[in-house]
Amino acid sequence: MLFDVITIFPQFFHSPLLVGFLKRALDKKIIKVRITDLRDFTTDRHRTVDDRPFGGGRGMVLKPEPTFKAVESVSQSGDEGLTAVILLSPQGTPFTQQQAERLSKKEQIILICGRYEGVDERVRQHLITEELSIGDYVLAGGELPALIVMEVVTRLLPLAVGSPRSLIDESFYQGILDYPCYTRPASFREMRVPGVLLSGNHEEIRRWRKRKALENTLKKRPDLLAKAQLDAEAIEVLKSLKEELNLSSK
Repeated sequence: MLFDVITIFPQFFHSPLLVGFLKRALDKKIIKVRITDLRDFTTDRHRTVDDRPFGGGRGMVLKPEPTFKAVESVSQSGDEGLTAVILLSPQGTPFTQQQAERLSKKEQIILICGRYEGVDERVRQHLITEELSIGDYVLAGGELPALIVMEVVTRLLPLAVGSPRSLIDESFYQGILDYPCYTRPASFREMRVPGVLLSGNHEEIRRWRKRKALENTLKKRPDLLAKAQLDAEAIEVLKSLKEELNLSSK
């Protein structure tokens, strides 16, 4: 997969791409990342990428000309279905694991890092294919969200993680949170690992983990359960949990 990042701060990405998971994916040639400086597509000697908004108001707005030119310069595929042009901004659709799974099928993802008070509306209407947000808060720019999108999507690509099974047994798979995890020692400061995990009974462990994952989701993120893909067993477990927690009517 090819990630093209369009930003006014290309140096922002130097260190994150030299360490950790994304570096390993780059070294293994699972992904390719190109950083494009938006200022390279300006025409004045000051390399101006922003201007005051029409109608007045505070702040500055990213101009359309350099943004259009930058995206057009990196676009590779004639098939729009294989390329995503994404604007990262607080106004976007919330970025979720399901969004990442969809994007992992693309060949090229172009990430436009918003700045200042936003971008000229013509960028939204005529250039991008979608707009994403990583949360209901405002950052100084889209560089951090771009890194997050790259890492989340890359984890879903073939050979990116050591064990494909790890992508299944984790939070947000089928729409629920993960179960609690323990490691050695079995007893630490009189805090013991649940006995079922030491039993060697794989079916009991599976059922315990499923129940704990549902309990975790019910307590921390009950909103996820409305869209979760639950099988018959999970539905029964969830019903039991709600009765235990006096949530049967909620």
